[in-house]
Amino acid sequence: MTDRSRFDARGGGPIRGVARVPGDKSISHRAVMLGALANGVTEVTGFLPGTDTLATLAVFEQLGVQIERPADDRLIIHGVGLHGLSAPVAPLDMGNSGTGMRLMTGILAAQPFLTTLVGDHSLSRRPMGRVLDPLELMGACIDSESDQQGGKLPPLNFRPVRSLQGIDYRLPMASAQVKSCLLLAGLYALGTTRVTEPAPTRDHTERMLRGFGYEVVKQGSEVSLEGGGSLSSCNIHVPADISSATFPLIAALISPGSELVLEQVGINPTRDGVVHILRQMGAQIELINQREEGGEPVADLRVIGSALRGTRIGGERVAVAIDEIPALAVAAACATGITEIVDAAELRVKESDRIATTVAGLRALGIQVEERPDGMVIHGGQLRGGQVDAAGDHRLAMAFAVASLRADGPVEIFDCDNVVTSFPDFVPLMFGLGLNIYYGPRD
Repeated sequence: MTDRSRFDARGGGPIRGVARVPGDKSISHRAVMLGALANGVTEVTGFLPGTDTLATLAVFEQLGVQIERPADDRLIIHGVGLHGLSAPVAPLDMGNSGTGMRLMTGILAAQPFLTTLVGDHSLSRRPMGRVLDPLELMGACIDSESDQQGGKLPPLNFRPVRSLQGIDYRLPMASAQVKSCLLLAGLYALGTTRVTEPAPTRDHTERMLRGFGYEVVKQGSEVSLEGGGSLSSCNIHVPADISSATFPLIAALISPGSELVLEQVGINPTRDGVVHILRQMGAQIELINQREEGGEPVADLRVIGSALRGTRIGGERVAVAIDEIPALAVAAACATGITEIVDAAELRVKESDRIATTVAGLRALGIQVEERPDGMVIHGGQLRGGQVDAAGDHRLAMAFAVASLRADGPVEIFDCDNVVTSFPDFVPLMFGLGLNIYYGPRD
């Protein structure tokens, strides 16, 4: 029996071909949520059928929403309106999805019935105070577990409320999850809900709310909406996920002689930081056939193998490329010179501590790297074969599989099960493009 919790990556290249990576995970989550809360029938195409997004789908079915799946990447959602959800008969399980749990918290905080949100072992260690604290300022009643430092953790128990009150909230950190949670809660609140960001974050929630006919006002770093409106059904096309596209993109860049086209990739300006950072490092990336689909900017990416050089990654660039940092760290390891990553403390509270896990993985493959509280300093060099623990983090597992293209021996990666949360076909797609990757140990 194949061991799908391990990758055996043995280099390869060049990376050549035309490919489309799975649909955007962030947009897939939001399409299910807003489609369920809209009046009428919403059709979603390009949906990512990963375990995270399927958990969100299953939760809304438990809340009384009928969802048809005529194909893996297509949904027909029979919306029940903002006030049409039903009390579930069992706890709602978000699996490993931090995005799903934090966004659902904004919706469930406003419901007139009892609910409980749970997650797997990894999700149960992720901090939820960042969403619970402002929701409680809005009048939500939510009980949680506590860690040794008093931090708030799942499971989350929601008590019925009469109504929420809009607030004016300044985010202490740049977080699209917190912003989106408060905007979703604001749909149910009395008055105005206003969120101010310290740095730009992905704006999929705002764009999609407008697509469903709900007015959202954006002024500088401030986004606001009035409660008490309604959502009207629409059709949503989910573009390919730029976070997933980053892995074959960087694979092509670090493998000499490569030429790759990635089709229909979302290039939302709050998500395309990875392209700008890689170009700053000397990458040849061309955006062709640019257009807009379903309110989101989309393009095909043409990528040529390139000689990369070290750079400094920080400030707003980090906020719009936070999920791509592990893969960018691999690119930095293959670059000449030194790359400094700063202002990335948010990586400490992802599926793993992505700073510590990335540093440990690079060191295991022979790269000199210094860990900092908010990032790392990577000295480009020769990667060697070795063993890496992905710590149950899908992005780490895929990043180190790509690193094997420049390693002098096989790279074994452990604890890879969660790759299915965002990129179920990662292994066959990358194998088809030229990466020698297999599940489990190779005989």
